[in-house]
Amino acid sequence: MTRVKVCGITRPEDAELAVELGAWALGFILWPHSPRAADPTVGARIAAALRRRTELVGVFVNPTLAEVSHAAETLHLSHLQLHGDEGPAFCAEAARRSGAKVIKAARVAGAADLQDLERFHTDFHLLDTAARGLRGGTGETWDWALAARRRRAIPMILSGGLTAENVAAGIEALDPWAVDVSSGVEAEPGVKDPVKLAALMAAVEPQRIAAGA
Repeated sequence: MTRVKVCGITRPEDAELAVELGAWALGFILWPHSPRAADPTVGARIAAALRRRTELVGVFVNPTLAEVSHAAETLHLSHLQLHGDEGPAFCAEAARRSGAKVIKAARVAGAADLQDLERFHTDFHLLDTAARGLRGGTGETWDWALAARRRRAIPMILSGGLTAENVAAGIEALDPWAVDVSSGVEAEPGVKDPVKLAALMAAVEPQRIAAGA
């Protein structure tokens, strides 16, 4: 069964809708340079309301361990998504201090990016699109055929330009543990489009049925 993580959550109404539609996880971007950066106060309110109904993921780019620990506590994070240049030792220590599972993200431009990811014995690997100057939210897909180079059996989360129109193809090609969506279900950065979000969840649903969910 392929699960859905809805990332770039900034508004309570978007978070509630995502959970009602069956999202496995909500992602709060905790990197201030992102147009989808979550307001900590709003994020805490969303987390308090929904933490028993879904997984909560904090998305970081080169944070300190203190920043990770504080966010994990205040936002009740169940997962940390590390999207920067964090090494294996940092990932392990972040998990130990926070008690959260770790998603290590890689921006895939070629086979070397997947090979480098083999160093990370984290709970999940997230594969995203590489774009100069961006850490995610590109709205573009990457060459999914490269994923055949993966050697580790660590659960994979597919990200990068996923929409209602292409998510089924991505699931069929890679059989990911989950898909991560953001720009493909937005009206504008940080604001989800209810029609696009519902359409994407509906496009994923046949894959769940085929898996016997």
